[in-house]
Amino acid sequence: MNRWSAAVAIGMPWAMMWVAHAPAYILFPGDGSDEPGFVPPVVGQPPPPPPARMSSGESYIPYPPPPVVPQARSEKKNPPNPPIMFVKIRSDKGMLDWATRPDDLNNLLREMKNMMDVHLACEVKSLEEISEDPERNPILFRSGHFRIRHTPAERARLRKYLLAGGMIIYDAAAGSKPFYDSAIEELRTIFPEVPIQRLGPDHSIFHAYYDLDRVEYRSGVREAGYTESTPWLDAVTINCRVVAVVSRWGLGIGWDGNTDDSLRAYTVDSARKLGVNLMAYATAQRAWARQLAQSLQFVDVEPTSAGKISVAQVVYDGEWKTRHKALSVLLQQFHQRTGVPVKFAVKELRLSDPTLFDSPLLYMTGHEDFRLSPQEVQNLREYLRRGGFLFAEACCGRVAFDQAFRREMRRVWPEAALAAIPTTDVIFQMPNRIESVGVTPALSQPMKSSRIPPRLEGIQVDGHWAVVYSPFGLAGGWELSPNPYAWAYDEAGSLAIGINVLMAALTQ
Repeated sequence: MNRWSAAVAIGMPWAMMWVAHAPAYILFPGDGSDEPGFVPPVVGQPPPPPPARMSSGESYIPYPPPPVVPQARSEKKNPPNPPIMFVKIRSDKGMLDWATRPDDLNNLLREMKNMMDVHLACEVKSLEEISEDPERNPILFRSGHFRIRHTPAERARLRKYLLAGGMIIYDAAAGSKPFYDSAIEELRTIFPEVPIQRLGPDHSIFHAYYDLDRVEYRSGVREAGYTESTPWLDAVTINCRVVAVVSRWGLGIGWDGNTDDSLRAYTVDSARKLGVNLMAYATAQRAWARQLAQSLQFVDVEPTSAGKISVAQVVYDGEWKTRHKALSVLLQQFHQRTGVPVKFAVKELRLSDPTLFDSPLLYMTGHEDFRLSPQEVQNLREYLRRGGFLFAEACCGRVAFDQAFRREMRRVWPEAALAAIPTTDVIFQMPNRIESVGVTPALSQPMKSSRIPPRLEGIQVDGHWAVVYSPFGLAGGWELSPNPYAWAYDEAGSLAIGINVLMAALTQ
């Protein structure tokens, strides 16, 4: 046992554990300390004791019950406990594994109090102790230098908590790569059906309170080979909500106030602003997640698809499925509005799939950047040339997907770029006459109006629309629950546009 783990094992006070760095050592077998990119722990000072607080209440305890001895205003009182915002996750490997910056969260919450006069608290629990109700532990925080490995029971508990509206932040302390790699691996195990993607700088997390599409890094990050100025957060996104974040570079180091420029971390200012944004985002999304859980989904009573309109969703390398129920709701509304039979089951296929040409209508969406393979580009071109129809949307109005979709369509159909579809076109006339649509509060701000003319773009092939694309989100409206940060049409507008596009695909 090395001096670090020995100190932890016997409960040695933090002040006695302080050293600058330890030489090569093993905290536990397979801890990653011998892997490339491992950064030894940089241990912070212990948090100060909580200050004695004075209440501004009365000089005497009010009735009932009457006090025997009056309590002077100068005596210490117990103020009500502030609500819990963060829970720091501890491990069974000792504090060196999970608490090298003991005061990181306290400092961040103090910053929140100073900036906004919002008094919040944090506590420490194991994953076994957290509640599956996110209201009781809103944001989980796990920091470390060494590899992590959750048990199957912890993964199951964490998955249930995150799907219920919770959020977890994994912080690679001082940019230690084994921790970062293992956090990514854990999330892939917990959510095998969802890709883990780096968030684009337009993501609402980077704009929830501060605009942080550019941040400041310490020289240690540059020495590690990262030269960009965009923030680096990898995330699991489910139904347009980020449920888990992995920070490639140290956040807690900055929250703790350490200014050592050689560390692989954000600067103190950028780290604290990112922390505030993460809190603001998680708080807004948690309330919305409860509403989202009530959205409907429709299924086929009979499996046959004969005589029914059906949709195939495009699968690609990236976050290709943003909403799980949206298409079924749209199809139900289309059937109700037009009487046309529909098949609720959505086929999911890659553009390289030979059965692509058996699908008259494709749907494609996403949040982040993506790139099609040369074979996928060629197949999609041939599909459109043969009369196929592609309906696409930038879910939540995300710029990253919008830019990627335009780039990929230039590869697919270089003869013509996406062009605005005139509002006089039949696509805005049947079966709904659409002259203006409502938009989400987030989109109404840049548009300076809560209603705008509908905006669709397209590519024509042989005189008909072969591609119809919405740069603003639709799927959230189809589920009757647009994300609060989304640049999107509202529920009525989304459904009206979606129904009309399906009609265009059926009749052209």
